[in-house]
Amino acid sequence: MANPLLSPTSFTFSLVFSAALALMIAVRVWLALRQMAHVKAHRTAVPEQFAGRIALDAHQKAADYSCARTRFGLVSLGVETLMLLAYTFGGGLQVLHDFWSARLNGLPYGVALIFSVMAISALVDLPFSLYAQFVIEERFGFNRMTARLFFLDLVKQTALGLVIGTPVLLAVLWLMGAMGPRWWLYVWLFWCGFNLLILFIYPTWIAPIFNKFAPLDDDALRTRIEALLARCGFASSGLFVMDGSKRSAHGNAYFTGFGKNKRIVFFDTLLGRLQPAGIEAVLAHELGHFHHRHVIKRIVLLFSLSLGFLALLGELMGETWFYQGLGVDAQGTVLALVLFFLTVPVFTFFLTPIMSGLSRRHEFEADRYAAAHASADELIRALVTLYEDNAATLTPDPLHSLFYDSHPPAALRIAQLAKHSG
Repeated sequence: MANPLLSPTSFTFSLVFSAALALMIAVRVWLALRQMAHVKAHRTAVPEQFAGRIALDAHQKAADYSCARTRFGLVSLGVETLMLLAYTFGGGLQVLHDFWSARLNGLPYGVALIFSVMAISALVDLPFSLYAQFVIEERFGFNRMTARLFFLDLVKQTALGLVIGTPVLLAVLWLMGAMGPRWWLYVWLFWCGFNLLILFIYPTWIAPIFNKFAPLDDDALRTRIEALLARCGFASSGLFVMDGSKRSAHGNAYFTGFGKNKRIVFFDTLLGRLQPAGIEAVLAHELGHFHHRHVIKRIVLLFSLSLGFLALLGELMGETWFYQGLGVDAQGTVLALVLFFLTVPVFTFFLTPIMSGLSRRHEFEADRYAAAHASADELIRALVTLYEDNAATLTPDPLHSLFYDSHPPAALRIAQLAKHSG
């Protein structure tokens, strides 16, 4: 609860934040309950559009998988909310500040405080990650990861985070303290440059730390794909197969990299399930994203939003009510940064349907491109196979889908592609 001795402005902000948090939780719970009810109500029969394409037991498996993940999401939401309240109104962040400020000053204090918050959050999240991987994914036949590989990945991720994150964090904190009132502009420029660098080096320097990538050795498939790339005017630095099967039975394909360092990557699980014509159609869809510059548009949107948020943080940093309204008596650059990134997701949650709608629009555009440069019928067959293999529900709740889904519902997507078939 908010401190009754707070100033009127601080108390008002506490109420605003509490109301936004309560509304976010209510909406998320309501949508989750709708999703489970809708999926269960349509569990007993395969939708007419997919009859003869997907077996009833596969449809029911997808329904059960969707409900299991949704229920798990509600538990995660409860823990996330408790952690947020513990850090803010519960005084957790103030305790961490008091501990580190008594021992360290300047940049070391800032790094220690931020890494403490991250470490505590990671430890709380660990049991949930284990449950998701070794209970839910295992129950539905998707998990292929061993406990040894899970913890090896965790060690690698932690080490990589420290190696890359420490100098980045030091640079951000230094810029915030040294660049005056317009520090947020310098931090934004640095952040943009860092993200573009990561996009460029990820395929060759970071991704191989976690997976093995081998050149595509199927000559017939390679020839087919290269012909598609030539028709679409797309150049890549190579076609690769990733050993995704060592972690999961889910299949996928993706582009990675930036500029001339773009790679096309296929999960080995995908190549094992689709015919060459289907792989070509899926790849044509991904090429559609590049043709319509979706990746660049998303980067520009992300950078624009980050500039706005950093400018907002610059305004909030000097306001006492921002700290006190969130349960922190002290003030400072690092505290403002942590508080901002702890609480801003509560407010930006309500932008989710806008971002989801934009993503679905991009998916439709990529589908149309694929239908023009490959086979719409083959893409439909490939998507149906992927829906079945990945246990994607064919009957999501319309409002839940409208709010969250980055891809169009299966029935609508297939119906749109069918207009281009034949």
